[in-house]
Amino acid sequence: MDFTFTEEQQAAAEAARGVFAGVAPDTVPSPSLTAGAVADDFDRALWSRLAEADLLSLTTAPEYGGAGLDAIALCLVLREAAQVLARVPLLQHSAATAAVQAHGGEQLRSALLARAGRGEVVLTVAASGRTGHDPAERAVTARQEGPDWILDGVQTAVPWAYGADLVVVPAHTAADRTVLALVPRRHPGVVLAEQISTTGERLAELRLESARIPAREIIDVDGAWEWLRDLLATGTCALALGLGERVLRMTSDYTSKREQFGFPVATFQAVAVQAADRYIDLRAMEATLWQAAWRHSSGTQGALPVSGVVAVAKVWAADGVRRVVQTAQHLHGGFGADVDYPLHRYHAWAKHLELSLGPASAHEESLGDLLAAHPLG
Repeated sequence: MDFTFTEEQQAAAEAARGVFAGVAPDTVPSPSLTAGAVADDFDRALWSRLAEADLLSLTTAPEYGGAGLDAIALCLVLREAAQVLARVPLLQHSAATAAVQAHGGEQLRSALLARAGRGEVVLTVAASGRTGHDPAERAVTARQEGPDWILDGVQTAVPWAYGADLVVVPAHTAADRTVLALVPRRHPGVVLAEQISTTGERLAELRLESARIPAREIIDVDGAWEWLRDLLATGTCALALGLGERVLRMTSDYTSKREQFGFPVATFQAVAVQAADRYIDLRAMEATLWQAAWRHSSGTQGALPVSGVVAVAKVWAADGVRRVVQTAQHLHGGFGADVDYPLHRYHAWAKHLELSLGPASAHEESLGDLLAAHPLG
């Protein structure tokens, strides 16, 4: 398996590093000191810079003004975004537009993709279900009524919902099929209730009460939701990897300068062993991430379906990012809890990513079911 990145993928990562170079992770109030949300909206100035650098249209086809790249390029950019805690809906927006391109009708693609690539329309995805533990597609019902679809149900913890123009909502039909509905944030029958994440950002409980959505705003294609769900999970693993790499680098810098008994604490065996264990976590997170991104973007067949390799990546990302930030807090000592130092923000974002990915034990169970259904060898 060759994980060498193409020139185009490397160029996307380089462009992202340029855009994120001036972003500081402590430009909003600390979630530890704020009772409510740290900000009412995402970073619109950064969003504009991403649009100008063509990073909002990475996976969009050239005929719609995009670069025509794949999930690997997107994950490279997300990896850079997480290192500075970029407060933008880059993952949700990019995954939603990729799903529209892959499974939407021509009318929908023509109306949406070019504008989304320029950042004029912002998309997010409702992927947490009613409680955060149940399948998202079971939380909302969809039924056809004339030329429209009627949606009823609740989705919790929708990221960046208050700043998005459209929310992609999976919903199940009476025939037990899943459709994707592009629901405007301001629309009859659509109600948002504020929730606050561990990062201090605004989430929303999305309530749909007989919301009428035109058929042209519905993606009714088998496998579309599963495709989008796997891409969201893979992108979340990329965010976890980028955050973990930045935190381990912060820990290395700190322990190399902090002295005890006249020596840098990084030279102590107990410190070095813990840091080495976390480095191994990150390399495992990286290998499983790129395998998942490659399988998703290439469509290559393997011993397991794409959902299997995504489950492996989620196991490593959910447990790995937690272990990295916990070790970082431990090795920083009391300094790691100082709200004037950014480590506590990374810890909060890592917890949010871990919760978004779900418990590793659940993914291990689903992986066991897949292995039973697809015996290896």
